[in-house]
Amino acid sequence: MKVLGVIPARYGSSRFPGKPLATILGKPMIEHVYRGSHESTKLFDLVVATDDRSIYEVVHQFGGKAIMTSADHMTGTSRCAEIAGEFPEADWVINIQGDEPMIHGRLIDQMIDLISRSPEASIITLVRSMDPAEQVNNPNIVKCVFDKDFKALYFSRSVIPYPRYQSAAVYYQHIGIYAYKKSILSELIALDPQPLEAAESLEQLRGLACGYDIRIGLTDYIAHGVDVPEDIEYVERMMVPYLRN
Repeated sequence: MKVLGVIPARYGSSRFPGKPLATILGKPMIEHVYRGSHESTKLFDLVVATDDRSIYEVVHQFGGKAIMTSADHMTGTSRCAEIAGEFPEADWVINIQGDEPMIHGRLIDQMIDLISRSPEASIITLVRSMDPAEQVNNPNIVKCVFDKDFKALYFSRSVIPYPRYQSAAVYYQHIGIYAYKKSILSELIALDPQPLEAAESLEQLRGLACGYDIRIGLTDYIAHGVDVPEDIEYVERMMVPYLRN
């Protein structure tokens, strides 16, 4: 089984234009994401998929691999699908978020181990347990609920489950990394946008609303994504103890 890692990176973020090139501890964010992902021992290849020439050039300058893609993609999944077509040997594609500068190869390898143990799955993602004292009310932290077989029931920016009885509530933060069986990528990007997806601004709800099973894996990785410029200072403080050379 061959698993391809793809880091979609577009310049035109509405909340943070040029985000992949934002400087974090002296390096562009896309470099942190690439180097952390490259620590995986189980990916057969890793590539940044971008529609911006400056991002493409920066990736090559630090020794990474980047491929120019269409500027018409509306989602990271469709950008991954374009790249997947250039790697016919790939069986699975992992969509690695380009705004997770603390990502490490162990997380990706955990995903690949889960793929190996879930031959019936076609989409896999990860969650981590949250303490109720954490930012469960923060809409930038996506929560997930799933059934006893670890199949996703829903993802939301709202608090789910609603804590009618606080002592019974268990919360899981969605970690924005996805593995797709390559053969279904073309199906997913052909789906029409769904009302739930539009309401929450969460791409994964399109597949869920259309009946696709999303298998959930548990991790202890604490996500520190960069959504807006104000997040950088916090992420830098968290990264200092784990600085890579």
